[in-house]
Amino acid sequence: MLSRVLIVEDESIVALDLQRRLIRLGYDVPRVAASCEQTIKAIQETLPNIVLMDINISGDIDGIDTAAKIDVPVIFLTAYSEESTLQRAKESKPYGYLVKPFSERELHATIQMALERYQVETRLKKSENLLAVAYAKMESSKRELEFHAAELFEEKQRLEVTLNSIGDGVITTDKLGNVTYINPVAEKKTGWSCAEAQGMPIAKILVLVDEETEQATPSPIEITLRTGQVSGLAHQSALVHRNGSKFSIEDSTAPMYDRNNQIIGAVLVFHDVSETKRLADEMTYQATHDALTDLVNRREFEKRLEKAVQSTLLHEQQHALAYLDLDQFKIVNDTCGHNAGDELLRQITSLLRLALRANDTLARLGGDEFGVLLESCPPYIALQIAEKLRNIISDFHFVWDNKTFPISVSIGLVNFGGIEAERQGIHEILRFADSACYTAKDLGRNRIHVYRSEDNAMTKRHGELDWYTKICSALTDNRLELYMQTIRPLKKTLPNHTHVEILLRLTNQEGKIIPPMAFIPAAERYGLMPEIDRWVIRNAFAHIAALRAPERALFSINLSGGSLNDEKTLAYICEQLSSSGARAESICFEITETAAIANLMNARAFILSLKEKGCQFALDDFGSGMSSFAYLKHLPVDFLKIDGCFVKDIIGDSVDAAMVDAINHIGHVMGLRTIAEFAENQLIVDLLSAMGVDYAQGYGVGYPTPLLPGYPDQV
Repeated sequence: MLSRVLIVEDESIVALDLQRRLIRLGYDVPRVAASCEQTIKAIQETLPNIVLMDINISGDIDGIDTAAKIDVPVIFLTAYSEESTLQRAKESKPYGYLVKPFSERELHATIQMALERYQVETRLKKSENLLAVAYAKMESSKRELEFHAAELFEEKQRLEVTLNSIGDGVITTDKLGNVTYINPVAEKKTGWSCAEAQGMPIAKILVLVDEETEQATPSPIEITLRTGQVSGLAHQSALVHRNGSKFSIEDSTAPMYDRNNQIIGAVLVFHDVSETKRLADEMTYQATHDALTDLVNRREFEKRLEKAVQSTLLHEQQHALAYLDLDQFKIVNDTCGHNAGDELLRQITSLLRLALRANDTLARLGGDEFGVLLESCPPYIALQIAEKLRNIISDFHFVWDNKTFPISVSIGLVNFGGIEAERQGIHEILRFADSACYTAKDLGRNRIHVYRSEDNAMTKRHGELDWYTKICSALTDNRLELYMQTIRPLKKTLPNHTHVEILLRLTNQEGKIIPPMAFIPAAERYGLMPEIDRWVIRNAFAHIAALRAPERALFSINLSGGSLNDEKTLAYICEQLSSSGARAESICFEITETAAIANLMNARAFILSLKEKGCQFALDDFGSGMSSFAYLKHLPVDFLKIDGCFVKDIIGDSVDAAMVDAINHIGHVMGLRTIAEFAENQLIVDLLSAMGVDYAQGYGVGYPTPLLPGYPDQV
């Protein structure tokens, strides 16, 4: 039978989401309430097993006071951290807390623990009542022994059978705290037989310790005999067997009275919850640890970071946070598959642990990103540990399926402490560490970058963050513009038809034209390039279809690596070709050498699919990545664009001239037409022509101009 849960939450969106999650976990959630009145009515009508109660519900009565009015186990949902609110909630003795936001695993574990606790308490109360009645009858029977000897014997037999059959442990004492009886379950858990235990002090038979500190805890029987009140064990108490083994237990102790209302002893009923606690501990562990690496997860890491930030004020301590990102993880994952990537992460975890101190916290923050919290660690020690982490990874080579991969790591390091750390908060500290890590990547990878507020590299990265919002705004407001630049043939044998590259510009809110290198790096970093490429494709196709272009005109459109990897890009281009009316034969897509080689199989399939429709392809910036010419065999491109960094200095640099000549020669051997970028003046154009390069592009050929309706006057 499904456990029935009542949700009390006045935010309908939150309540609906929580209801869906609970149903997905296998609970029955027939009703949601938003106030005290609705809660009481819903309990009467649906009879829930447990209530998830938001502390801050609508109405004059909040969740804490509402919980006091109902007789159903309550788990509080809260985002509060105020001491007074938490104290009020604690006094109401709830069955658990869930701090928003929480995972389904935490939700499920907390509910299961609460239900188990409620069942144990219910059993204990029933056992307590049964025993109280039984012993009251026994005492009454003893006083009437001379009249009811036979009845007393039968009653005693029935009571002993009852006590011996109970699944919980039972111990009774006289008013001095000496044992008078223990049942078979109690015999098994304590290691004492009933005959051995009779007359012994309860402290000798019932040895209780705190599970964490292993310090002795007060005996609930001694407390009950002294106060005359029902009592229970302290939290996390364990019963120590005679042989030294321990059991986690929960109990209830009640006094026994005679006819004159005088205490004549006490009865203790306890239940072994070791397995329940083990399962709860296991679920808690799973909720706070990463299943793959067995490291603490991001949520638990942030909790420990929060404690460290608080300690900087209380104890004036200095801490550090290192943010690690593997440099080659994607290569391993894409080349060898996810199993190899998982094994790499496990091996890296083992290596990182070797370099850390006992009190340091290593966590997997997601993907191939790790966090290290270095508590009580001055800056110079933190830097030494970070350098040790970097060295131990860079010395490691990952082997999979007879392939060897060198591995390195980029590390961002933040030192924090004092009032400034509390003012910044954990999310700001994490952001600083993340930014420092990516700055380390930008500066060449396999290095450490220490965050400093006056850091120029970090300032550049924050500037890119500003560009993120500006680009999104420009896309929304349609403030991107298309330009074009002529590509001129250098051989008389080549047809002199129109050939241009379509370029992108952004107009800011003040109307100023922004060149691409000011915003494209930020767009690439934050994953905006696929959206930008789609804008370019859509608008460029519309221009091409509208222009009165001859059939042999060719328009080159750049595609980013992000679009090349986006499985939806190909379908989008095909749909735009169909809907715009642009001729596929008039379109040449340019992809960079780096993007193509990083995703060789994807790039090849992408190119072949569009070439079947009539599109052409150019491999852009060839030579910048210093990759092998052998990759060209696998890329069915039509044009090879020689990177401008070699072209612009060929007049005075013989090495650059030789590079251009070599790339041009290999391109021709492979049947490709070559285009030289950055042909900035006529001297360069003439030398390129003498080398036999097919096309030139640059200021020496033509400046970029807006792509406007009105062809052919424009081109």
